[in-house]
Amino acid sequence: MPEPTELTKFADPLRIPQVLRPEAELTIRQLSADVQLHSELPPTPMWTYEGTFPGPTIEVRRGQRLRIDWQNRISTPYPAQIGHVPDLTVPPAENVPGIDPALLDPRGPDLPPWLVVHLHGAVTNGGNDGWTDNAVHTGHSQLSEYPNDQAAMPLWYHDHAMGVTRLNVLAGLVGTYLVRDEEEDRLRLPTGEFEVPLVLCDRNLATGPDGALTGQLLHKTVGPLPYCGRWTLVNGVIWPHHEVRPRWYRFRVLNAANSRPYRLHLVGQDGQRVNGVAWQIGSDAGLFGTPIPLPGRGLSLAPAERADLLVDFTALAGRTLRLVNSAPAPAEGAPIGEEDAVGVADPANRLPDPEVMEFRVSAVTEPEPFALPAVLSPSFRRLTHEDIPHHNHRVLMITQDSGAMFHFWEMEEVPEAEVPPAGTVVDGIVQVQAAGQAGQTYRRVSADFNDRLNWRIDEDAWEQWTIINLAQLALHPVHIHLIRFQILTRATVDVTGFDPVAGGTPIGKPVGWGVQNPIDPADQGWKDTVTVSPRELVRVAGRFTGATGRFMYHCHILDHEDDGMMRPFTVSPAAVMALDPGMGHGGMHHGH
Repeated sequence: MPEPTELTKFADPLRIPQVLRPEAELTIRQLSADVQLHSELPPTPMWTYEGTFPGPTIEVRRGQRLRIDWQNRISTPYPAQIGHVPDLTVPPAENVPGIDPALLDPRGPDLPPWLVVHLHGAVTNGGNDGWTDNAVHTGHSQLSEYPNDQAAMPLWYHDHAMGVTRLNVLAGLVGTYLVRDEEEDRLRLPTGEFEVPLVLCDRNLATGPDGALTGQLLHKTVGPLPYCGRWTLVNGVIWPHHEVRPRWYRFRVLNAANSRPYRLHLVGQDGQRVNGVAWQIGSDAGLFGTPIPLPGRGLSLAPAERADLLVDFTALAGRTLRLVNSAPAPAEGAPIGEEDAVGVADPANRLPDPEVMEFRVSAVTEPEPFALPAVLSPSFRRLTHEDIPHHNHRVLMITQDSGAMFHFWEMEEVPEAEVPPAGTVVDGIVQVQAAGQAGQTYRRVSADFNDRLNWRIDEDAWEQWTIINLAQLALHPVHIHLIRFQILTRATVDVTGFDPVAGGTPIGKPVGWGVQNPIDPADQGWKDTVTVSPRELVRVAGRFTGATGRFMYHCHILDHEDDGMMRPFTVSPAAVMALDPGMGHGGMHHGH
């Protein structure tokens, strides 16, 4: 007898979301719906875009201005159970379906459908960006305008409501949005049925008094750990299969999980990796200059990251392949060896089921019109610090308090005359020293979302942000709204001098860094989300252009975002900023 909570793997076909190609205006309704996540489950009550999970794929051309009327038409109570297991258990109880009713949050059923849509990766003015407090109730609309004046890239839309983003996204409010342009057209990439979105996420499920799965979603967290669910879904189906032909396919992969990382590998039925058939051609914010063969160590995607993949099934006719996940959760960035077994259950690290989906390659071979191009985006340029025009520097630190909560500390440089005496530890003062260079002293100017606004950015300005993770735990995917950027630096930081209880470093004992780590080829393209591992320094650079207004950056582990790992910034015309010096830029010195 199978367990009452077991589901058959690869039983159901992959669903392909409807594609919408609007002209200038579009209405998207947020609707309550019952969604079949697996053929062995009762239908699952969800909150959706247009009644499907994920929502429709919206496709536009570069420069085609689109106005969307996001209509909140949801009338059902919050569809998932919400509960918390206070004690950390091994293996973590999050992956176990069901929850003791005494541990359910009684406030859950009272949650209204209070919703706001953010188009992730969009260059649009602040008023259209889905500001987190600007959520609306049932019967109201959010009107947003998207100029789409940006290169071909995979955006995605999801809920962003203040304090409940993790719950609204879990309920089903996710969809993809593709921008097309002439540069992409010229590559004649696989299209139509041969271009497939793969929206990855994980969910847990409630159980009834008999111990069987009810189909209801369960948001169950354990101790201080962010949400992870046992079941992996692709396009809203648990462990689906997809029939493919022996030819080239393009897969638009999105990690839409609340917090689970994915490190994906293609394996045969013998469990061995199938290498040499997959190339990555783009990341979050556009095409690479040249294709990158997918490395044996797999494709790593933190929450909100995207990958544009080409897979050549031509030599695999008649075979069955599986996509498996080898990432432990929470990911600490530990690499996997080229020879390590993948597709192996790891319950202690919240990966009881490594399977993601199955590809069934038909046996009939056919002529293949596509050939992998040597050059993808002729306009792509790899940035270096020397290439960036005159730019502003900002320093951001990630810290963890005694309650296991993470914080963003915006920092400003402390003038030499104001540095405290040697040996003292002052809350919010951190010294940093790069090997062979003079140390710098920084002072915290904000730690929480509602602290004062510090970062006022000139429209069209280039900026370099240095993000230093002083915490010993957790990889954080940091998403900056409005811009696309490139990663310039990754380095390991010695954080032993930082005292997390006192909130600073002893003066004269800075956190230090020296040798830079190589930047993964897949991380060298245009991004809008960057992973920052524990004890890591990351530098990113980008241009704040194409729109103005109030925006934010935040951790895309949604539990962390809702817990306050989110901060505002503004973008204003330089002439306005110059006229009102009292506004201040709040940045560091300007570099060249």
